[in-house]
Amino acid sequence: MALPSTHGAAGEPLLVTGASAVQSFDPLKGICAHLNAFHVYTSDPTRCVESNHYCSHISEDVRQCIIYDSHKPTARLIGIEYMVTPRLYSTPTPEERKLWHSHKYEVKSGMLVMPAPQLVPGAAWEIAETKEMEQVIGLYGKTYHLWHTDRGDTVPMGEPQLMMSFTNPEQIGTVKYQWTERDSRFGVDSQRKADKRADIPDPSIHEDMWKKPEFATV
Repeated sequence: MALPSTHGAAGEPLLVTGASAVQSFDPLKGICAHLNAFHVYTSDPTRCVESNHYCSHISEDVRQCIIYDSHKPTARLIGIEYMVTPRLYSTPTPEERKLWHSHKYEVKSGMLVMPAPQLVPGAAWEIAETKEMEQVIGLYGKTYHLWHTDRGDTVPMGEPQLMMSFTNPEQIGTVKYQWTERDSRFGVDSQRKADKRADIPDPSIHEDMWKKPEFATV
């Protein structure tokens, strides 16, 4: 099957349709979860970005996520995150481990959510989401953002930035408004989620993990 020859915006839908008919996109088919939370810049803890993670499982110990600034078809790909189990996290040097963050606070506070698809009963989805959180809470993440949309960049500019998760309630002043707006947009009750997740066992957090907002980017 020959792909249509296209030039300019008018032909783009035809090209997309033709490519999707003959190409497999197999790596993308492995995506099995959409997670939404916020990332903070290690170089400037006053800045944070809503991040939509689309994650796949590479193995029992490794997940990889592509990060977009929204869940819409026109969303911009702004970064990547790798998640690993404690077993793998313990193997690198202490300096490497400082580049990774825990998901404990994100899970326990209700900040990390798995947006529900339409037409799926809320109670059923909440069970599935809680099961996912039981797995994610013990993972360590390493995240870089390449497109700094929060400062209005129309294309990726400058160096990739090391990002972290929020790890304690004292840090949420910079994200409080965005968090409230996100909950409203997705129809999420973070406090209810926090209450539902209270019984999830707390993982043991490695002492080398990033904790302080003044940690500098690399």
